[in-house]
Amino acid sequence: MTLQGTYVPSSWDWVRDQVAEYEASGGAKANTLRGSKDPIVVITSVGAKSGNLRKNPVMRVEKDGVYVAVASKGGAPENPAWYDNFVAHPDIDLQDGPEAKSYRARIVEGDERAQWWDHAVATWPTYASYQEKTDRQIPVFVLEPVSN
Repeated sequence: MTLQGTYVPSSWDWVRDQVAEYEASGGAKANTLRGSKDPIVVITSVGAKSGNLRKNPVMRVEKDGVYVAVASKGGAPENPAWYDNFVAHPDIDLQDGPEAKSYRARIVEGDERAQWWDHAVATWPTYASYQEKTDRQIPVFVLEPVSN
């Protein structure tokens, strides 16, 4: 793991509890979306304003070792807080199982976004209904591995 700093847990109980259980079990527990069968990963980012480490469970969307983070926030009119973190500090850590690894986040546009969006929707179809709920185009980040 490359990120260093003070970890400030989420103010949302379910996020804080899921991240803690996921990390404590090396990804063996709390590894699905709020008890469903849909797998998640935990992403650590640097806060855009605070500079503190933040951790969020997000849907596991992966292809050939590259992950996707969809800033859907359930179809809300605004982006999730981690969106600003990724833009300000694109180096992140992603834990998919027992070990966190380093990745770099980049927002994708145009044809590349369309391809990754289609892959994300194929992986977790609920993203399509989230897009229907909001007027904003939901941002898509590609998370590419970084060598340490």
